[in-house]
Amino acid sequence: MIELIPAIDIIDGKCVRLTKGDYEQKTVYGNPVEMAREFERIGFRRLHVVDLDGAKSRHIVNSEVLRSIASATNLVIDFGGGIKTDDDIEQAFEAGAAMVTVGSVAVTKPELFNNWLVKYGAERMILGADVRNGRISINGWKEDSTEELLPFLKRYIDMGVHHVLCTEISKDGTLAGPALDLYKEIMTAYPGLNLIASGGVSSIEDIQQLNIAGIPSVVFGKAIYEGRIDLNELINSKIVNSKSNSK
Repeated sequence: MIELIPAIDIIDGKCVRLTKGDYEQKTVYGNPVEMAREFERIGFRRLHVVDLDGAKSRHIVNSEVLRSIASATNLVIDFGGGIKTDDDIEQAFEAGAAMVTVGSVAVTKPELFNNWLVKYGAERMILGADVRNGRISINGWKEDSTEELLPFLKRYIDMGVHHVLCTEISKDGTLAGPALDLYKEIMTAYPGLNLIASGGVSSIEDIQQLNIAGIPSVVFGKAIYEGRIDLNELINSKIVNSKSNSK
């Protein structure tokens, strides 16, 4: 069964969603702590939190929102956005993250990322692989690197990474369906990988297709906030594994 992970993206302390990573195409949905409580009430155990202010500013900004969510729920939180230094990653874990998602540092400072992998362990580190036109995008999707996706993944899988969050930027926030062919390609190349698909999910049918394709996990958000998916129906379906180890 595919593991479903609801997402909360944060700007100015509020729950928001962007379209294709464009900060000018922003919709505000309200209080992230209340949203997290609702996810837990329905029955989810995991939560993906992104500090969009942090991603843009290149340092963590919304650690107090993370702390509030962690204090108010028992959700297993993975946190990303703005984790660029030792202080940032320590701040994220201290504020209540069980795992962190790191992308830009893996491109710009690979030695630092590997140090974190050794220090904190592979179970607490998620490699962020945000893709645009086949290349890894960094710094809040504001810049495209020269790194191509599959060689980038292989380098870090060889170092011990086994959690990867892959977002197809052109799909993110569009409700146009996930990049199924891309995820199939990744799983064919690296069948033992715990791949977390992200971007474009608009319906339970999309999740079913990812499940059929053997994708281990999926993050989605906008379809929740826009009412495209009935969460109670989803949590009671047979295709979704919402459970995870407790904190």
